[in-house]
Amino acid sequence: MQQKISGRVWVLGEDIDTDVIYPGKYLPILDPLEMAKHALEGFDVQFPAKLQLGDFIVAGGGFGCGSSREQAATCLKAAGIAAVVARSFARIFFRNAVNQGLPLVQADINAKLKDGDQITVDFSAHLISLPDGREIHFPPLDPSVQAILDAGGLIPAVRRKLGFTC
Repeated sequence: MQQKISGRVWVLGEDIDTDVIYPGKYLPILDPLEMAKHALEGFDVQFPAKLQLGDFIVAGGGFGCGSSREQAATCLKAAGIAAVVARSFARIFFRNAVNQGLPLVQADINAKLKDGDQITVDFSAHLISLPDGREIHFPPLDPSVQAILDAGGLIPAVRRKLGFTC
């Protein structure tokens, strides 16, 4: 995982649920790249076409609430989202995102930004740099969680731990 990432933000609201992130009608799709074509379609049907590699999702509290569908995290990761920054995350979404290698940052910044703003997230310094020059600190992840993200997700982390090279 890159330790310092800069990118454009998309600002969402409170309690963005998994059906908004990845609508249930697409659950039969198994290919992550096909899933990415429907990322946040429940928020805006045009949203998937707007996403670019390295964008950030910034939201309020309760991001990923609702069902336990892991496709919500999978589609965001496959769509090239650099990280999701939110005031809080639903626990099951948090775990699914970590397992997929999708970085999450707990910070309350959605009211400070608008769509298209650029931010920089420094994971090693636990710092978000906002467009106006302000810097917001965020709590570090547990080292075990950070190790999974650094490996690119749970499966690569387990392979690394077991010594597999493929």
